[in-house]
Amino acid sequence: MVAKMTAFACADALEDGNGDVSPLDAKDILNENENGSDSTEESSEEDESDEGSTEANNPGDESDAAAGDPDQDTAVDPKAEEHSEEVALTQPCCERCKAILQNENYDSVTPRKLSRDRLQLMLEDEGTYKCSVTGLVFEVSQKVQIQYSTLSWSKFGMFLKDSWKFAGPIFNIECDPSILKSVQFPHTLCLADQESKVTFSVLHVKNSRPLIEPTVDHSGSHVKWTVTSLSPVGPIVQTPQLAEHHGVVLVYKEVCQRSSCSFRVYLATNNHSDIKDISKEVRNSKKKYVKIEKPPTCQRLLEENKKYRLTSEPEGEIAPVDLQFTMAVVKIKGYFEAFFEQPPPFKLSLIEADSGQTVWTATLREGDCEDNIIEKPRRRTESRKRSSSTSEEELSNKRTKWEDMPDGVRNAKNTDVTDQQLMMVAKEMGKEWKQVAICYLSLSMQDIEEVQDEDLTMRKFKMLDLWRRRAKGDANVARLQSLLNQKDVPNGVRDVLEDMLANNSL
Repeated sequence: MVAKMTAFACADALEDGNGDVSPLDAKDILNENENGSDSTEESSEEDESDEGSTEANNPGDESDAAAGDPDQDTAVDPKAEEHSEEVALTQPCCERCKAILQNENYDSVTPRKLSRDRLQLMLEDEGTYKCSVTGLVFEVSQKVQIQYSTLSWSKFGMFLKDSWKFAGPIFNIECDPSILKSVQFPHTLCLADQESKVTFSVLHVKNSRPLIEPTVDHSGSHVKWTVTSLSPVGPIVQTPQLAEHHGVVLVYKEVCQRSSCSFRVYLATNNHSDIKDISKEVRNSKKKYVKIEKPPTCQRLLEENKKYRLTSEPEGEIAPVDLQFTMAVVKIKGYFEAFFEQPPPFKLSLIEADSGQTVWTATLREGDCEDNIIEKPRRRTESRKRSSSTSEEELSNKRTKWEDMPDGVRNAKNTDVTDQQLMMVAKEMGKEWKQVAICYLSLSMQDIEEVQDEDLTMRKFKMLDLWRRRAKGDANVARLQSLLNQKDVPNGVRDVLEDMLANNSL
């Protein structure tokens, strides 16, 4: 196992291959969208099927209905706070930096969840508002709707040069820039000892080109930026010495039939982009894991290049012995593996390897280690086949019962996708939508040329609608998901369809 977290590297190191950015990823970043926007950068992220997800999702129809109506009030969604593990974080803070934190006179607002990582706020009047989920602070001049999502620094870290490092999560924000006056981004640095020594800016990826833009102010928790235009943007920093970060520790248990217990224990800065990368890595693992809910916040700051050690009571098999913490360009890959033959409880402690001081500790009890996991519905191609012993009479009876059921009782996954669901898929498609239509939806170039609309998203929607009309009776979510579950289809498309499929199974 690699005993060191992926090191933060500057542009020169990335050119030597240390940044672990594949040529395909680089191509995805540099490709421009047909409408001149970078709003689909999220689509290129490596997010495979969400095995073992414990997320609770809202129905797609309801979510998109709100997205399509800018005048509709944003409902306070009680599940928005728990919409994904990558945003279930506390406000970065410690005893040292509390003294320099400013008093906040912001209205706290709870967003509505549109998809796994996509949130929406409807702000009713001029003012300054703080998102209760992400920590973003929006200053607006009038009533406005804002949609935003957390992106991964793994797609943009390669743009950082001259000792710039990312300082907090990067977001894609969609709003009228003439109304959104400023945005304050949360950062993870503790500035108690070096507030006047750091230089903050923002990396603004505009038309697939990186721009480093100045900030107007910063505090112990946020970096303020005056909006110029909107596309992927996040805080970056230059420091004269190694930075100290507010951190978290995340614990995942392997789902297995053995009596033994195996865990992954991750270190991360307390920001949504890092947690998003970890969540994706766990979901894409060949093994299945479930997240153990324990207070994640570190009691001491995580220092760059410092080595940390995981200890346990009773003693278990833990590897590596030490883990060096660094900021990751691509994503945080470093974790401890802990294995126990005996049953719980287990007390895990993260300590500084040189001083022995405790950074984080938690006790994993028997109830924590139960494999309570919500299984995702099987893909249509992997669904269980009917037993060959099933008689024709039994099949006939099943068909008759189905045909006699009222329309409202029929399972939603066997009905054609709705306009709202198609629009959600269309919004996630990037510039490769024509190739997707030809390769996977059996449409021709002539079909695509006949789809006309000034709005690019509407053209994509009409293309999907053409597929739906031709596949009448077999144009349900499961069918569309099985067709588009391809590596070269944007991950945002696959995410939305996976969410719809999961909701239909509830």
